[in-house]
Amino acid sequence: MSRSRSTMAAPLVLLTACAGGPQGFDLDLRDRLGNAFDTSQAVETRVAARPAPDARGIISYPGYQVAIARRGDTPRAVAQRVGLPAEEVAGFNGVPADVTLRPGEIVALPRRVTGSAPASASAPATGAIRPPQPITATSLEERADAAISRAETSSPRTPAPAAAPVQSGPEPQRHKVARGETAFSIARRYGVPVQALADWNGLDSNMTVREGAYLLIPVAQPVVPQAAAPETSQPGQGTVAPPPPSAAAPLPDEEATQAPPEEMPPSAALSGQTTAASASDARLVYPVQGAVVRAFSKGNNDGIDIAAPAGTVVKAADAGTVAAITRDTDQVPILVLRHSGNLLTVYAGVTDITLTKGDSVARGQAIAKVRPGNPAALHFEVREGFESVDPVDFLE
Repeated sequence: MSRSRSTMAAPLVLLTACAGGPQGFDLDLRDRLGNAFDTSQAVETRVAARPAPDARGIISYPGYQVAIARRGDTPRAVAQRVGLPAEEVAGFNGVPADVTLRPGEIVALPRRVTGSAPASASAPATGAIRPPQPITATSLEERADAAISRAETSSPRTPAPAAAPVQSGPEPQRHKVARGETAFSIARRYGVPVQALADWNGLDSNMTVREGAYLLIPVAQPVVPQAAAPETSQPGQGTVAPPPPSAAAPLPDEEATQAPPEEMPPSAALSGQTTAASASDARLVYPVQGAVVRAFSKGNNDGIDIAAPAGTVVKAADAGTVAAITRDTDQVPILVLRHSGNLLTVYAGVTDITLTKGDSVARGQAIAKVRPGNPAALHFEVREGFESVDPVDFLE
């Protein structure tokens, strides 16, 4: 197939597996691929610990409040504990009222609550009126004796825990998870370590986030100044390297500084020297045959979308191993193959994956099938380490 990009006159439709808002398809597999996608800049950011909640599990900020789920909690249980309607809390967080939450998970409160935890339904309310009892001399004496006994043996009443004060300092940003977002893309967006994001929001080991859920973005912690340098100077200490010339002034114009020779030899005509061997020596082969209905666009579409009927066999673009098999927020499978030369290929919008993580694959081997869609198409990416590159440059 020619290297030129094919386009369609009809409006282009983004694949369901690639839906990710204006940023396009965002594949994040750092926990499964080691250093393939570097987040060192975010890791270097130090963040503060999440504040401790009050007795009801509430953390209060000037602009909003959140509740911290306990083991076995549901939105209904959290709502009852903080004194809000269950359906209101569940609807605000985009979950059913009786779904089980993760311990430590953030539950955003739709409006501010005050006071302490409501009294238990099983305990009588303070000041409750008891039915009148007949008063006799014997009963008065018994009541007096009982009151004296209680006064001598009982310990002072422990006051009810007060609500935690409103947190001082910077208020964390509150992010609502959109379709296609992952914990890694959110952490990268705000420049925080993904593990800190997980700790603040009670994420599981797979860094699972739910569309419509609210996440607290960890607050950056000021960096402690380094200790003063020793008095004894070291070779080169205190010497400031001058900036390179390109930092202070632009490069000279691309004009020849010497006159060209009087007779310039003609350029070699290489277009007619292509052999059959070189034409078939492409780095990768097309995983499916079809028109490219959405071209590569850095930052908007990090791959290409190739139209193919549902059920079309998807083939490995080159020999390699299965680096990861995961799913996006819509539970659509995503397959990642690792090849030589620090190259990764990504296949989304697929179904019936025939491989497992760690399997070896041959060039052109059947690995999955195209998933039904409107229109049905395969999203195919090529990545050199962290950077996405145009797959057409690697294909036949």
